[in-house]
Amino acid sequence: MTAGTLSATAAPTAAEHRLRLILFACCLGQFMNVLDASVVNVALPVVARDLGFDRHSLHLVNNAYTVVVCGFLLLGGRLADVFGQRRVLLSGAALFTLAGTVGGAADSPLTLVLARAFQGLGAAVMAPATLTVLSATFTEPARRAKAFGWWSAVSGAAGAIGVLAGGVITEYASWRWVLLVNTPIGILLCAAVRWVVPESPARGRGRGRGRGLDLPGAVTVTLGLMAAVHGVSQAHEYGWGSAHVVVPLAAGAALLAAFLLIQARYACQPLVPLGVFRNRSLAAANLVAFFAVAALFSTFYFLTLLLQQVLGYSPLRTGLSYLPLSAGLALGGWGVSSLVPRTGPRPVLLGGLALSSAGLLWLAQAGPGAGYAGDVLGPLLLLGFGMGGVLNATTNAATAGLPAHQAGLASGLLNTTRQLGSAVGLVTLAALSSARIDGRAAGAAQAAASRTALAAGYGLALTGAALFAALGLVAALAVPVRKRSRPSRGGTETLTS
Repeated sequence: MTAGTLSATAAPTAAEHRLRLILFACCLGQFMNVLDASVVNVALPVVARDLGFDRHSLHLVNNAYTVVVCGFLLLGGRLADVFGQRRVLLSGAALFTLAGTVGGAADSPLTLVLARAFQGLGAAVMAPATLTVLSATFTEPARRAKAFGWWSAVSGAAGAIGVLAGGVITEYASWRWVLLVNTPIGILLCAAVRWVVPESPARGRGRGRGRGLDLPGAVTVTLGLMAAVHGVSQAHEYGWGSAHVVVPLAAGAALLAAFLLIQARYACQPLVPLGVFRNRSLAAANLVAFFAVAALFSTFYFLTLLLQQVLGYSPLRTGLSYLPLSAGLALGGWGVSSLVPRTGPRPVLLGGLALSSAGLLWLAQAGPGAGYAGDVLGPLLLLGFGMGGVLNATTNAATAGLPAHQAGLASGLLNTTRQLGSAVGLVTLAALSSARIDGRAAGAAQAAASRTALAAGYGLALTGAALFAALGLVAALAVPVRKRSRPSRGGTETLTS
C-alpha cells in the first residue's frame, strides 16, 4: 500500500493512520541513528577516565562507528532492494539496539569499541532502509515532499539534540546512559516496523543471472570505503604524510578502483549501476550533500569546543545552547516540504546554503568576549533554517525520477556521501584549526592568551565550514530545474535542465 496508489475503496482514515505510523517509524529510526553519532561526544572525557582509554585510543570510540557506517552504507542500501525493506530495516534496528546495550554495559575499552563497530553496522543497514521505505510508500510528489521534510527535519535536529542530551546525561547521570538511552527507543522502533511497515518483494530470491547481490562489488567497495575513511580519520593525529594515513588511503583508492571496474565490466547485477549517475539530479544532489554535511557536522564539533573552552560554558549549558539550532533545523526541514513540490529542489538548496554560509561566517567571529544573544543565537538560527531546507531538498533531488527498485541504491548513495562529507570535513578543518591554534599559542602563558588562540583556531574552522556551504551552493547550480509538466509514472516529479 502506498500513498500514491490507495484504492478508492480503502478506508481513508485507516489508510492515513497507517501512513503516519510508517512515517513515524522511519523518522524514529533516523533520529536514533543520528542521535547516537553526536550524543557520545560530550561524554568522551568521562568515558576515557572510567574505562582507562589513553588519548591515542579514545578516538576509536567514534571512529569505529564512523568507519563501519561509511563502509557498509552502499551494501546496506542494496540489501533493502534485494531482501525486502521491512526485513532489512528490522534487522538493522535490532542489531543497532543490541550493540548499543552491550556498549552501555562495557567494562573495557575493547568491548566498547567493538560494540560501537557493530552499532555502525546496524546503522549502515537501518539508515538507507528508512529512506527506501519512504520512497516506496510516499510516491505522490506533495506527500513525498512532506514525508522527506519530516525525515530531514528529524535528521538535522537529532544531531543538535544529541549534544544537548549528552550534556544533560553526562552532568546528571552515568555516561553509560548516552548509549543505553537508545535501548527503549530501539525496542519501540522494532515493534513499530514489525507492525506497520509493509514488506516489499524480495528481489534476491529468484533464479538465474542478475539476481541477488554483487558480492565482489560489495566486498571491494566496503573495504575500500572503510580503508579510506580510516586513513582520513588518522590525519589529525599523525599528519597527512604519515604512513598511518597514506597506506590506508592508497589501499582504499585501489579497492575503489577495482570496485568501479567490477561495476562497469564484470557484475551481472551491479551494486551501483554506473549509469545511475546519468541522472543529473542524483549526481548533483550527492555533491551538494557532501559539502552541506561537511559544514553542518563540523560545526557541531567546533561550536561545542568554542562554547566550552573559549566562552567557559558547562556541558549542560552547551547542550541548551543548541536548542535554537535544533528548532531551526526542524522548522526549516518541515517548512519547505510544501515548497519543494512547487519550485523543485534547486531554489531551496540555493537559498538554504546561502543562509547557512552567512550564519557560519557570522559565528566564526565569536571570540573570548562574545555574548550568546549577540554572537551565537543569530548565526545558529540562520544555520538551522538554512540547513533544514537543504537536507530536505537534497533528499528530494537524489530520488527524483528514479524507479522504485532503485530507491535503496539512491538512499545508500546519499547516506554514504553524507558520512564521507562528515568525516572528510571534520578532519580537514581539525588540521587547519590545530595549526592556527599552535601558531597563536606559541609562547602564550596566560589563560586569556590561550583562549584567544583557541578562538582563532575554531574561528578558522567555522570559516572553513562556511566555505564548504558555499561550495555546496555552487554544486546546487547543477541540480536541474523542475519541469512544469505532469508527474512521471510512479509519482515522482520530473526534473530537467
